[in-house]
Amino acid sequence: MTETAMRAPSHQAALLRALTSFALLRESWVGMVGAGIVAFWIVVAILAPLISPFEPNAILQPFAKPGTEFAEGGTFWLGTDQIGRDILSRIFWGSRTVLFYAPLATFSAYVVGILMGLAAGYQRGWVDEVLSRIGDIILSFPVLVLYIIVIATIGASGVNIIIAITFSSAPGIMRIVRGLVLDLRNRDYVAAAQTRGESSWRIMLVEILPNARGPLIVDACLRLGYVIITIGVLGFLGLGLPPPDPDWGGMINEARAIALAFPHMTVFPCIAISSLILGFNLLADGLREISLRD
Repeated sequence: MTETAMRAPSHQAALLRALTSFALLRESWVGMVGAGIVAFWIVVAILAPLISPFEPNAILQPFAKPGTEFAEGGTFWLGTDQIGRDILSRIFWGSRTVLFYAPLATFSAYVVGILMGLAAGYQRGWVDEVLSRIGDIILSFPVLVLYIIVIATIGASGVNIIIAITFSSAPGIMRIVRGLVLDLRNRDYVAAAQTRGESSWRIMLVEILPNARGPLIVDACLRLGYVIITIGVLGFLGLGLPPPDPDWGGMINEARAIALAFPHMTVFPCIAISSLILGFNLLADGLREISLRD
């Protein structure tokens, strides 16, 4: 067997297939719908300063119902909250918050989880035992309780939310990566790399990781949805971003006491959260369909 054959599939080919999977989304209507929803919110987040009818924290007219005309010009298309802030503008600006912290927290969790999973699955032995037991201990706690404990201990802020999500999510990612590495570590291209004398970390990062990308990409899309839920729940519990910055979960929390009398204050932020989560879930389903065809 030639060295070229032993290296196949190469990490370059694996990365190319990963990029091709996104290009082939047009073959899955489910994935296209999901990508469209996510793209919509990304565009809204980018253009929030331009398309928002009012400043997100401007106090204008309290308890205005959807469609109310503002005396000084403009329309409250989704109404205002109890303080008088325009809900549509706060939803637009809130999309910036969630689409910044959710991907960043997910990426951070993946960096930690992937490194732990690669080390545990490839090195085996005591490294696997120690990392697996640490992961088991963290995963034994209910996720929401763990989030609350971490945030309550280190305080509520954007950075601390990322730390809490990374701490809680990395062990689950580690398990997925470990299982993939246990299968891939015995492939011919890994043996070829070992024969060439490449370092363990180079083999893990260059030879094994790109060839494990399929399940990880799908899981990342699903996990993004979970992280968005987490950020919303933390905001609802008062453990999210400090006010007055727009936060979808915080908007629901602020209006929960008067939700029956003024349902628009909670319904529209809930729709925003649900639609973004739906978009990532449909995108994950589309990517899964494409990967099964390969």
